[in-house]
Amino acid sequence: MYNLSNEQIKELILLAIEARKKAYAPYSKFKVGAAVLGADGKIYTGCNIENASFGLTNCAERTAIFKMVSEGCQSFNALAVVGAGDGPGESGPCGACRQVISEFAADMNQTVIISAGQDGEYRMEPAIALYPRPFMKFEPNND
Repeated sequence: MYNLSNEQIKELILLAIEARKKAYAPYSKFKVGAAVLGADGKIYTGCNIENASFGLTNCAERTAIFKMVSEGCQSFNALAVVGAGDGPGESGPCGACRQVISEFAADMNQTVIISAGQDGEYRMEPAIALYPRPFMKFEPNND
């Protein structure tokens, strides 16, 4: 897995906790924050943003990744996600987020996913462990 220092892990978790405070979750009341370490060395944060038409809701992980891409970086080495509970693994990326992670992870075997609780306890695993058989990029058939 991508080599993260203890300081980097703590920073990603703390920034995800801070991002969680900005969540817009009036329907579920389940606030989530995320922080992504881009391949450019910058950290991008995001929170979940709900919508009355629930299918239009955007998760914290995708918000952070989309922010990263919109600012010019197209891959990342680590992602931390923090939900409402304590303890590691209370909030992990949903299926849609796992697909987006597979698209922008620098390397599915090396990219680190950190699931943390409000208490700072966390679990780390490579992205491939969360989504071992991602849908690959679409290649149109020109026949």
